[in-house]
Amino acid sequence: MKPFTTLKGIAVPLDRQNVDTDQIIPKQFLKRIERTGYEDALFFDWRFKQDGKTVDETFEFNAPRYRGAKILLARDNFGCGSSREHAPWALDNYGIRCIIAPSYADIFHNNCFNNGMLPVRLEAGAVDRLFVELRATEGYALEIDLPSQTVRTPSGEAIHFEIDPFLKERLLNGWDQIGLTLRHADKIAAYEAAHAG
Repeated sequence: MKPFTTLKGIAVPLDRQNVDTDQIIPKQFLKRIERTGYEDALFFDWRFKQDGKTVDETFEFNAPRYRGAKILLARDNFGCGSSREHAPWALDNYGIRCIIAPSYADIFHNNCFNNGMLPVRLEAGAVDRLFVELRATEGYALEIDLPSQTVRTPSGEAIHFEIDPFLKERLLNGWDQIGLTLRHADKIAAYEAAHAG
């Protein structure tokens, strides 16, 4: 898993509460187990019209000014619904490495860390301000600094966020579940050698 230390990039708004995982990636795209190739499925029912091909230009996320975004600005309870890990895969495949929202569904929150993505929790008032600034400024880029736990705006304002120390360490080191296990490879090998049949 790729480590996460700092990230600077364009932010894209998704001004909707209770965005569930079926909206992040609809069920018809869950037939594969590979972790790649889901970028076109992200927010499929919102990004495209009923024909599934024509881009819906009324969906703010699709505006040309947000192309290449690395940071998603969202509202409360992002990632609710099912436990599908395809949701963070689709976001990552699209290029999103960090989400900023007031709250997340627990399983989605954990799946982000399992896939090298940083879900930042900020107070609703701070998120409101970011939405206003983002819409007022084309090319609005944020800088996320995980070591110092700050979100820095273009004006230089630094907004502090809290994160569980263990989850922070995992992201900084790029440790997924397998990586965490491999940290103990010597102990595992010694145990196996001591208990060999």
